[in-house]
Amino acid sequence: MRLALAAITSLVLLAGPATSIAAAEPMFSGHIQQLRIYEIPEENRAAFNDRFRDHAARIMKRYGFNIRAIWESRSPEGKLQFVYLLDWQDEMAMKVAWTRFMADTEWKAIKRETGARHGTFVNGITDMTLAPVPYSPALAK
Repeated sequence: MRLALAAITSLVLLAGPATSIAAAEPMFSGHIQQLRIYEIPEENRAAFNDRFRDHAARIMKRYGFNIRAIWESRSPEGKLQFVYLLDWQDEMAMKVAWTRFMADTEWKAIKRETGARHGTFVNGITDMTLAPVPYSPALAK
């Protein structure tokens, strides 16, 4: 699992800046995956994980998010990272789901309340849309 995360992280570093979810034209067609890497403050590690596990993942599911795996890692600078991989039917489904999730009133209230109690939860986000090449081995379900 650690080797897989290292390989995915290498792809992120080689690929450069992520494209915006709000981009007008889809870059990829068909099944895609999305890799999200959050830099989180050490002091909020437990609170962040509680919020993601108990609230974000539950609300995301409402909007069709399919979380395949979740990891913790360290950046080359030693900063704590929360990493997760999502499956999407296509890029449009991803964009619509993210728009709906970010507009969800329950999620907004949870972010406001937990932020007031604990401070900053995320110092930075790397967002990658991943499209398989034709010769890619199939991922296990």
